[in-house]
Amino acid sequence: MKESFYNVQMNITDLHNVIDECDRILDSSSTHTLYFLNAHCFNVAQKDKQYYKALANADLLLNDGIGLKIASYFTRVKFKENLNGTDLIPKITELAARKKKKVFFMGGKEGIAQKAAIKTKENIPELYISGFHSGYFDANQEKALIKQINDSGTDLLVIGMGVPLQELWAEKNKHLLTNVKLIIAGGAILDFLSGTVRRAPGWMQKSGLEWVYRLALEPKRMWRRYLIGNVIFFWHIFRLKLNYD
Repeated sequence: MKESFYNVQMNITDLHNVIDECDRILDSSSTHTLYFLNAHCFNVAQKDKQYYKALANADLLLNDGIGLKIASYFTRVKFKENLNGTDLIPKITELAARKKKKVFFMGGKEGIAQKAAIKTKENIPELYISGFHSGYFDANQEKALIKQINDSGTDLLVIGMGVPLQELWAEKNKHLLTNVKLIIAGGAILDFLSGTVRRAPGWMQKSGLEWVYRLALEPKRMWRRYLIGNVIFFWHIFRLKLNYD
């Protein structure tokens, strides 16, 4: 069941219940979506109506990051724990392995999804990797990609193509994915799984400062998202609070 977090409907839950829900979904007969919402995603949702609609249609929309936690102090919604994709998606792939479900990695530059698949297989030897594909393809290649996913019998599709492209792709094509039970949009997850991008030290992850590490690692790419984006995020929060109060 979802609750209102300002003008977005979110699942207020914890890791244990998310895993239980994914367990149920992987045994279901229809396609479900799991997305994550952080401050950047919230900003994009305020100006992109199609992305906002995709988030609204998500079966699971989970809180990611310190920004949402701080914003929750000004509302009645209290998140139980941080449910970021970088930590959660490996646990869901472990669940898929235990249930003998097939996993497909899609996204990133050429070779990244394959490397992520290889590394994940090394960490979870019993995992069935049904395929992989980069995040770069045109409309004609998309038809072949959907056929590849369907022919592979994939149960779990992990997409890492960035916001909002990954959610828009899932929303547009989920009805065409005949065997997929769960689509997860994971942003930079394939970069992390492949080892292409290093994660912050554990103490920074626990204290909600992983964004600082990513900013230091990729300042040219991330400065606008984190420095300007965080200001815009809290402007939206206070604007919406005034409207809702």
